[in-house]
Amino acid sequence: MTVSDRPLETTPTVDGHTAGLAVQFLLLGMLAAGVGLDAAGWAVGVVYAVGTWVLLGRALRRSGTTFLGPANQVTLARATLVGGVAALAADWLTGHAAPVAVFVTLAAVALALDAVDGQVARRTNSTSALGARFDMEVDAILILVLSAVVADSLGLWVLAIGAFRYAFVVASWVLPWLRAALPHRMSRKTVAAIQGVVLAAASSGLLPYPMAVAVVGTALALLVWSFSRDVAWLWRADEIRRYVAGATLGGSGTAAGVALAQESGSEGSTGGNAVRSIGGNRVLAGPRR
Repeated sequence: MTVSDRPLETTPTVDGHTAGLAVQFLLLGMLAAGVGLDAAGWAVGVVYAVGTWVLLGRALRRSGTTFLGPANQVTLARATLVGGVAALAADWLTGHAAPVAVFVTLAAVALALDAVDGQVARRTNSTSALGARFDMEVDAILILVLSAVVADSLGLWVLAIGAFRYAFVVASWVLPWLRAALPHRMSRKTVAAIQGVVLAAASSGLLPYPMAVAVVGTALALLVWSFSRDVAWLWRADEIRRYVAGATLGGSGTAAGVALAQESGSEGSTGGNAVRSIGGNRVLAGPRR
């Protein structure tokens, strides 16, 4: 059943980051009692819980609130599940037994909820830049954890899937033009979703080794294509902007400005959608929270 886009009359809020910290420790305790957590799992789980609490609290204060709206509560639930996935992954990667079924189930639910929070945001009229950034950070951490687990069986090359986004952020510190706004592309979101689904399937151990290598390799190739296309678009846009800035007289600057507008339009109209941040750069994207 889909969630209606019709706004609700009220949008209840909760003290999100504090509640999230408590629920995260509750989940870790349940995992410890139910399937067992070793020292590595507890260490990663605690660091993740405290780190999320600190960073989310800081982000909330910067946005002028201490509360999370309905959609962000869904994202917080995802973040909590990711903390459980990270704790189990730490045990897995340090040679301790980790229940694959529990690991994959937590990851699958976290991935599935990624399709829910945006619809909740639209229904409750609670879109925000904070929510969009929160959602993307949770996605990035989950993909990084899953890629580390799959790399344990398929090879270190799989880590590139989880590292791509962080490498892009680091590159944007050196190359400011990478932080410019990107046009909305559905294909970008589709490729990102494919990474999580493929990595979760590969971590289950149900795929034969050759098939696992093939599907994960294909997912990585799609990610390289998506990032390369975005980098190329940003580079072309920067070239046009510098040309406009360097134009001194007459119609040359105007022509370049028109070219930039046409370039943006050809990649996809924003349709009034807001600019949101993905890593180091802004993205013209649909409403989230």
